[in-house]
Formats: sequence, structure tokens, C-alpha cells
Amino acid sequence: MSRINIIDKMNETPLVFDGAMGTVIYEKGVFINACFDELNLTRPDLIKSIHKEYIEAGADVILTNTFGANKFKLEKFGLGNKIYDINLAGAKLAREEAGVNIYVLGSIGPCLSKGSSLTIENIDELKENYKAQIKGLADGGVDGFIMETHHNMDEIKFGAELIKKICPNQPLIVSLACKKEKETLSGLDIKEAVKQLDKNNNIDAIGLNCIIGPHAMLSVLEDVINLTSKPFIVEPNAGHPQNVDGRMIYMSTPEYFTTYSQNYIRLGVRGVGGCCGTTPKHISEMSKTVKALTGVKKHVKIDKVETSSEPDIKITPKEEKSDFAKKLFSGKKVLTMEITPPRSVVLDSLLDKVRECKNAGVDAINIPDGPRASSRISSLVTAIMIEREVGIETILHYCCRDRNLIGMQSDLLGGYSAGLKNYLIITGDPPKLGDYPGATAVFDIDAVGLTKVVHNLNHGADIAGNTINPPTSILIGVGANPCAVDIEKEIQHLKNKYNAGAEYVITQPVFDQSALISFIERAEKIGIHLPLVAGIWPLISLKNALFLKNEVPGVYVPDSIIERMEKAKTKEDGIKYGIEIAHEIKEHIKSYVNGYQISAPFGKVDIALQVTKD
Repeated sequence: MSRINIIDKMNETPLVFDGAMGTVIYEKGVFINACFDELNLTRPDLIKSIHKEYIEAGADVILTNTFGANKFKLEKFGLGNKIYDINLAGAKLAREEAGVNIYVLGSIGPCLSKGSSLTIENIDELKENYKAQIKGLADGGVDGFIMETHHNMDEIKFGAELIKKICPNQPLIVSLACKKEKETLSGLDIKEAVKQLDKNNNIDAIGLNCIIGPHAMLSVLEDVINLTSKPFIVEPNAGHPQNVDGRMIYMSTPEYFTTYSQNYIRLGVRGVGGCCGTTPKHISEMSKTVKALTGVKKHVKIDKVETSSEPDIKITPKEEKSDFAKKLFSGKKVLTMEITPPRSVVLDSLLDKVRECKNAGVDAINIPDGPRASSRISSLVTAIMIEREVGIETILHYCCRDRNLIGMQSDLLGGYSAGLKNYLIITGDPPKLGDYPGATAVFDIDAVGLTKVVHNLNHGADIAGNTINPPTSILIGVGANPCAVDIEKEIQHLKNKYNAGAEYVITQPVFDQSALISFIERAEKIGIHLPLVAGIWPLISLKNALFLKNEVPGVYVPDSIIERMEKAKTKEDGIKYGIEIAHEIKEHIKSYVNGYQISAPFGKVDIALQVTKD
């Protein structure tokens, strides 16, 4: 095939792999004691239908139904003489369903059982088996091979050498089965195993699959992903199976599975799929989010304007752009309050809350833009009404999810014309996280691209290079997550925003003070010098803390905070502890930050205002 090699494709963008084959075969009524690999010959329509379901769910890569199609497993069913035929049929079925747009990997499971070794007595038999498998899969049209759920390093080395000898131009992925103790089934430390695979020139990508669920897999991944520069794939089980009326059922929901998949991608994984217990439903949920998260859509290229082409265009210094800017760059601590627009057409209650904030000395009101992909009254309209009715400045959060590039520029010009001068530019949560998972995300550009757009408008040029005179004088804020899973990637992303024209930063809610301080120091070391406003969220209950910890992307709540909130016996205790924690965080970070963004939890401004007091 003439299209890009799968390894090169993974380096370009993360790919979605399919889920379990055996789980779905069993769900469709095939007894567990049957030979699932033989179904390639006896029930080809069933196997093709499963491949089709995974492709329709959004899989970019499907694996052949040949995991157990080796002599040692097939002989138990009297099929030891059909190794080539079953592998050939498996590859052809997958290839026919995949067409030219979906990658097909030939699945090769381990031949040696736990505790077995590669010996003089079995090496010839193993060699003939591997040759038959490799030739069958190659003749069937696979795009590469995956040795999955392997554990014996001698067998891996042996198999990888044969694959590259027989098919030198075909890529090979080796995926290890790892126990929760962070070792292979053979007892080798997983770090050592990954290091060995990294040194093997016959192996093009490395993976982890099976045995453990999403949470345990994340813990292992954090230990090993930086041990190799090769693309990494992850295919966890759907949690741990539980016995329900005699049947082993995987209880992990597609939503739970998807949450962890996002973390894998943020760590740098280049392929995400599922193993035992996962189904097309898991892959469908995961695919929507992962593809939005990874920017599968290619963003429109925005060039930054450094100087205005028109000599009469006056560029406003950043400290003169607004009252908020004047205070921010004067060295004084700024205080802002985040209040979410209502799911209503009536703003009276929100305006009353804003008046309370103004009377309490708050400098500006932060207005989220469709947080967690929710649909509320327009944040732009809300900000305009607040400034007109209450007379306090706003910071309008503006995301790239819902509007195309033309619409975003129109909003920026219109908002500025209406008096909005402070913006927080964000990429935005994918629709899958919200109430409308079927909605289409636009994402013509991300936060870096939109920062360039605003910078250019401030310098008198629109997205087409047309002159805007007078130019806008928008104060450009960007977001940052000091507790990101991949902190190096987050810092580099902030550097890109800084280079694009960012003028200040507002962080995600901070619950780990040391992580924030470390983030600031590391950012400054690479030349990022921006005023930073720290996000502060006063917790009101254990349930609130757990929701933020488990459900809100980008928010990290340490176990120590959860343990403190667990001690709350009443509603009042929960609020009290939450306010105490918020004050402690403020005190700890005050010498490192330029101000605070206090969130009003569930619109409870009275609680948030208690955090503003020294």
C-alpha cells in the first residue's frame, strides 16, 4: 500500500486501536471453549462484522483475529496443521473490512506459557510456527505486526528477528502484559523489559496491554514511557472482571475508560485501544474524545504579525489596555471572581452576585465559555451585560471549540467594540465531556493559534492580512495547568502561547501548592515571564472534591485533600474545611503569584468571598 507507514502515522498523530475480539465473540454467543481463531474459516461473516463495528466506532487500527493462531494453541483443537490457513484468513477478513483507510496489524500472541523457556528442544518447532504465522498474515495483506500480551524476552527477541527477516519492510509493535506489581508475567521488572525492547532495533514501537485496568495501567505507564523514544501504545483491560451469576463481567464503563485514555494521550502515548472486556462502545466513546483532544483535525496556520504595516497604527502598551491590566502590571495583587453564566435567559441573579463582588473589592469577573462543553447563555453577552449594568470589568473566557475562524474573529471585534478588553484564550473541552456528546467540534485553531489572531488584531491586521485601524487593545490571557500529567509538554505549550503573544496566565484550580511553585520556576528557567493568576476553588464537600478529582479535565486534587474533606461530618463542616484549605493555599503561594481567580462553587458567591479575605 502506498499510504504512510503506521509508525510514521503514529508519530504524526495518536491513533485509536480497536478493542477486544474475544470479549465480543463471546457476547455474540460463541462458547468460551471454542477455538476463536478457527472462526476465521468457519464463521468469517461474524469476524468481519466485529471488525466493522470497531471501524464504525472510530478505530484507526484493527487487529486480526489471530492472537491464538499458533501451533501450540491450535493443536489443542486438532488444528495444528492449519496455522497458515487461519492466519491468512484472519488477515484477509480484516483487510477486506478495513479497505485502504484503516490500518491492519497481524496479531501474534505468545507461544511460550508462563514459566516456559526457549530451549534447544523447542526452538525448531517455534521457528516453523512463527514462519507459518508471519507468512499467512503477510500474504493476507497486513500493514504490520503486533506481538501482543508477550512476557518472555527470549521469545520476543526470537519472534522479532524472524518477522524482520521475512518481512523487512513491515513495522513491528511489541506489547507487554504487565501485572499490577509492575512486572511482566515472567517476573521481570517492567522498566527493565521496556529498556530491552527500546534497544532492540527490530522493534519499531512498544506497548502495554491486558492483565490490568485503566487506573493501574496509568501508574505503570508513568514509570516507563520516558524510557524509550519509540512510539508507545496502551491497551488496558476494562477494569477487573467480577463474577455475576457465574459469568465474568468487566464493570468499567466506556466513560471511565475514556477518562484514562485522555491521560495516556497527555503523557505522550501514540496509540490507545482496549484489551479484555472492552467493546465497540468503549472504543466509540474513547475515539470521540481522543480525536478531539489530540487535534486530529489540522489547524489553520496563523502567522504572527510582529510590526504593523501601516505607520499610523498606534499599538497600545499592555499595561494601558484596561484597569485590570494597569493593576496586574503594577505589581499589586489582582483579585478576580469566576462566575458561570446560567442555563437561563434571565441574568438578574447573576448580576446581583456580581454587585456583591464589586462591593467586596473584586477587580474583575471571569466568565467561562461553555465550561465542560455545556451550553449556557452566551458568555460574550453575559460579559457585556455585566460591564454595562454593574460597572465592573470582566475577563471573557473564549474557546476555539464552537466557532470557525471567521466567527471567532467577528466575536473578538464585536466584543471589543462593545467594551470588552480582557480575554482568556482557551482551546476548550471536547463536546464528548458535556451534555451534547454528538455535537460537532470545530477547532479550526487551538489556543496558540487564537492567541496569534488576537495579537494580530492588536497590531492592526485581521486573519487575511487586511488592515484594522484603529487596532484592538485586547489584554491577552491564556490558561495553564501546573499539575498536568505531562508537565514538560504543558510548559512547552505555555511557551508556544507566550511566543504567540500571551500577556498573562490564569491557572486551573490549584490544590497542590508545590506543583504550582515548581511549574512557575521551570517556566521562568526557559524564558517565560508572564504575570500569573492562580486559580483557587473553595471545596464545599467530599463529593465536590471527588468530582473535581475524577471528572474535571486538568484538575488535580491530592489524596491528602480528599482525606481532609472525608472528615467533614456535616454540610457546614465541608464548607468550613474547603475555605480553610483555600486560605492555606493562598498563603503558601502568595509570594509566587500576581493574584487569584476565586471560583464561586455552584454559583455560591458568599463562600467564594470568604476566601478573598486575608
